[in-house]
Amino acid sequence: MKHIVWAVLFLGTMMATPASSVQQQFVPSPVQKGSLLVASPSLSDPNFTRTVLFIVEHGQGGTIGLVLNRPTDVLLSEVLQDLPVLKQTNHRLFAGGPVGRTQLVLLFRLKQLLPDARHIANGIYVGTPMVLERVIAGLKPNEAFRAFAGFAGWAPGQLESEMREGSWGVLSSSTFDIFNTDPETFWSDSLAVLQAPRTISHE
Repeated sequence: MKHIVWAVLFLGTMMATPASSVQQQFVPSPVQKGSLLVASPSLSDPNFTRTVLFIVEHGQGGTIGLVLNRPTDVLLSEVLQDLPVLKQTNHRLFAGGPVGRTQLVLLFRLKQLLPDARHIANGIYVGTPMVLERVIAGLKPNEAFRAFAGFAGWAPGQLESEMREGSWGVLSSSTFDIFNTDPETFWSDSLAVLQAPRTISHE
């Protein structure tokens, strides 16, 4: 993990794993930057089974997301050894998806825009290790961060096709505190929200 580097999120280099067919289907919903994607209960692709993803890019060039509920046993201090502020901390690295697993993606909740950070939605940003150093050194109330190895990617039109198959449900990122929700229950809690009347169809 020592060779993990900052991932600049270029859509043109994405590869995605097609979703498996599903029996219990979500009604297709619009996706945008900042949406949460919730895997269908019958989505069997091991890359995405029982996952919740945060969408950081969505447009004509394709879609990029981060799996929010798969923590690893790797400490971030082991990955970014040149950041003294991380020493003796217990922040864990999350597995962000099957693409670019040697690349590091940093997600932040910030009070204000910082240099080297790009706003996604609802005060959530992606940024560089320099942003991380600033945030940890002067962490303000309600600010937070999370680090991911890799990401999920869909080619143009691919996610829309999977949505029509019912592979994913969609929630607003404001539905949960994505930085503090328990990874063990994130998917089941998200599913419970989606299982309101008319949200899941049984065909």
